Amino acid sequence: MSSQMTGPAELAERAIAGAGTAGRLAIVEESYSAEVRFANNTVTTNGVRRQRNVTLVSFESRAAGIASGVASASGALPVEELVRLSRADAAGSEPAEDAFELVGPEANDADFATAAPDTDLGRLEPVLSRLNDLFARAESSNEVRAGFARHEVTTTYLASSTGLRRRFSTPSGRVELVGRAADGSRSAWAGTGTNDFSDVDLEGLEARVARGLRWAGSKVELPAGRYETLLPPDAVADLVLMLDKFASGRQAEEGRNVFSAPSGKTRVGEKLFDLPFDLYGDPADARFPTPPFVIAKASTADSSVFDNGVATSRVDMVRHGVLRRLRYHRAGAARSAAGGTFTPDVDNLVLELPGASANVDEMVGRTERGLLLTCLWYIRPVDPATLLLTGLTRDGVYLIDKGEVVGAVNNFRFNESPLDILRRTAEAGSTERCLSREWGEWLTRSAMPPLRVDGFNMSSVSPAT
Repeated sequence: MSSQMTGPAELAERAIAGAGTAGRLAIVEESYSAEVRFANNTVTTNGVRRQRNVTLVSFESRAAGIASGVASASGALPVEELVRLSRADAAGSEPAEDAFELVGPEANDADFATAAPDTDLGRLEPVLSRLNDLFARAESSNEVRAGFARHEVTTTYLASSTGLRRRFSTPSGRVELVGRAADGSRSAWAGTGTNDFSDVDLEGLEARVARGLRWAGSKVELPAGRYETLLPPDAVADLVLMLDKFASGRQAEEGRNVFSAPSGKTRVGEKLFDLPFDLYGDPADARFPTPPFVIAKASTADSSVFDNGVATSRVDMVRHGVLRRLRYHRAGAARSAAGGTFTPDVDNLVLELPGASANVDEMVGRTERGLLLTCLWYIRPVDPATLLLTGLTRDGVYLIDKGEVVGAVNNFRFNESPLDILRRTAEAGSTERCLSREWGEWLTRSAMPPLRVDGFNMSSVSPAT
């Protein structure tokens, strides 16, 4: 019998049946997605898709410890073959350094056997119903619009031979809109993340794009240098998500990242920023439905297959400007010489400055002279010891003079660390849901404030348009 012919809960049960004394664990992800894409003022494609991903983890007892083996597949590979592959992987593996007691049935979900919810093109109606009017307005301005809207619901079924049964459905959606002059001389972008599209304001996104194109009607060439720079929430997410990604406790203790301190210690407890920023993920945040338990399909330095099913709660990486937590799996925390605590990844991220209320327009209005960004892309790490990143500006860098945007400037390559960005922030605004253009494919659940940064390092002029 193929996995495609079997319900996800039943498939998970079959996969762990007959596990040995060391145990077996199954993760079945059932995903439904709907999307529409458009370019040159016309819809190009739309459709719906169903996908299933199955991961099996087999554990094998040894005199020296417990080994783990993983096998994964998409589609209809027979579960019996996955069992064989995962057991063979465990048989050929050394005892796992992240071995820990598997989670039992203490917090099982009563709806474990419930079918996964789906989605369809009707979910995209707040976008689909407005596209023709949007295209008409663009054509009347001798402009073109392109972009896409996508909604996905992924339901995860987690079952273990210990009796653990967890289930959670995660909705995820995003809209991106690009506007260009018909001759390609100007471009602008706007995007947003969403759970169900009921809160998508397509006209608001269109207004942001149209305004960016108007601003770009005047061109100003500027050299590389350090500029006072306003980053809207989307661009802040482009940078801050990398700060969270590299918050490895193990690597910090080994002296291999920006959170390292001498003698195998970490910077936990150190004040990082003068402004009392909070940076956290919270599975209980109603804005961002997120699994309240660990889902780990492979072991890494900070994530462990042995932790699957462990309940999660709010994780404060930074609290009032002070570094509070780095990421550890349970085994890593247990052997941490620096006093690390179990800190799993939470699949949402929020940066906020308590009491801040300004929006981007208000911050522009009190800028004597500086730059306003749209978003960043092609971001790559340069130096883990400082978390120095490099990348390019994209689809609109604008010059502010005496509180008004007076035109668009050329694109730049930047070299900056998100840690330094927050350290040099002179003003932060109100946190709002946003969309990282660089990382939006894997995280649409983020909220960030706009930032005013002193001396943002535009290291060279870029010919990118």
